[in-house]
Amino acid sequence: MGHDRISSKEGLALEDSVRKIAMLLPEVTEQVDAFGHTSFRVNDKPFVMLGEGGPEGPSLSIKTLKLTQEALLQQERFYKTPYIGQHGWTSILAKHITDWREIEDYLLEGYLRTAPKRLAKLVSPI
Repeated sequence: MGHDRISSKEGLALEDSVRKIAMLLPEVTEQVDAFGHTSFRVNDKPFVMLGEGGPEGPSLSIKTLKLTQEALLQQERFYKTPYIGQHGWTSILAKHITDWREIEDYLLEGYLRTAPKRLAKLVSPI
């Protein structure tokens, strides 16, 4: 039994903003999993995931370096992604995103961490 896709106004706006950034990167695909989470992937491996979340609203999870994760967790608005946070995944609620340039940097980091070397070397800063 699957879960519902992102459908709230805030969730769709978050999804659209992330899509505009992620799809600029080489060979990125978008996929919705059985839990209704939208993910952006390279080489069929996710580097960013979005979900409706609970009463707090939609959230964004990014595959960051452990060092980046440690720094982000010092800020109250970021938190370790449940179940996969031990692998560097860091989350933020959409309502706490104030600087999209910052988020772009983390999305690029996630992409570079996930992409094969042949694709990573094609990327210049967004």
